[in-house]
Amino acid sequence: MKELVEMLAKHLVNHPDQVEVKETQGDTASVIELRVAVEDLGRIIGKQGRTAKSIRTLVNAAASRLNRKVVLEIIEDK
Repeated sequence: MKELVEMLAKHLVNHPDQVEVKETQGDTASVIELRVAVEDLGRIIGKQGRTAKSIRTLVNAAASRLNRKVVLEIIEDK
């Protein structure tokens, strides 16, 4: 799942070298943390959160094939 999120994020942003993805796995669920450059945050979230929702939908569809749950967190650095 980490590779999927990383690939999607790198193709959406202007600074692909600043994309960081960290995955924490539990027994049946995983938490994926996505960090991007401050300028690219709007590109990842999209208008009214549509892009973020689409990324979450794709990741959950891939995870359901493995009988897992995935939570995608977009981390906003200050």
